[in-house]
Amino acid sequence: MKVLPFTIPVSPNKTIMVQLEELPYFYTFLHRHQEIQLTWVQEGEGTLVAGMNMHIFRSGEIYLFGANMPHLFKSEPEYFAPDSKKKIKAVTIFFNPKDKLSSLFDLPEMKMVSNFLKDFESGFKVPPHMYSDISGRILSILHSDGIDQLMQFLQLLKSLSSLKDLSPLTVSSFPRSINDNEGMRIASIYNYIIQNYSRALTLEEVAEQACMTPHAFCRYFKKHTRYTLVSFLNKVRINEACKMLTSGIHNGIASVAYSCGFNSITNFNRVFKSITGKSPRGYMGQY
Repeated sequence: MKVLPFTIPVSPNKTIMVQLEELPYFYTFLHRHQEIQLTWVQEGEGTLVAGMNMHIFRSGEIYLFGANMPHLFKSEPEYFAPDSKKKIKAVTIFFNPKDKLSSLFDLPEMKMVSNFLKDFESGFKVPPHMYSDISGRILSILHSDGIDQLMQFLQLLKSLSSLKDLSPLTVSSFPRSINDNEGMRIASIYNYIIQNYSRALTLEEVAEQACMTPHAFCRYFKKHTRYTLVSFLNKVRINEACKMLTSGIHNGIASVAYSCGFNSITNFNRVFKSITGKSPRGYMGQY
């Protein structure tokens, strides 16, 4: 699979870009861009890949991604079925404080906002109790233009910068200064693992996808992601297992384990607890 640096097509007459999407499923490739991105998922569910971390996302949630932060909303498999009637709907705002907005962000009055965005370069999920306020401001921006849109945007920044007790979307540092060729190689590896996690994957197979020897791949992957292949693959599999366990649509814990690529229930239970802090049954009990 290919990847992505990607350029956001901002109009020469605009300082921010607002995008309304209604599609069968979300864009399917891990990607990054210079703009900060704020996305309100109006309809859709699946796995959010942010940097080197994964989260379950659902309708109604709002996420901010820092500049050059690799991300992907991976829709659930049923969205790709030929007869699927499902769709995604999202409103996204893109802005770059270092481009046309640089003079604005240099103002003393914007220092708190600038510091806030710098502190959360790794992104965050808006707390649920603020969904109504932030989504309302996003809609105001979507339905306005000119100076009115810019004023609404400032109000949005003010609301965002007042948020407290936020957790970053990723705790692992993904190299933001990486060149485009390296970015494409890493994201290609990443996408291959995400698409094939449910079956047995060998080091040799994944290394071959990257056109590297197994030994060189191990060093390369650890350097750029801070994960071993096994630890990253386990995170992908357990994330999928969590979704299946909480959906209620499964034939028991053993079925979930095998569906997610584990060939041993004992190993599944051990890895699940090491990543989530709970047993699979205990995790289900929370929902």
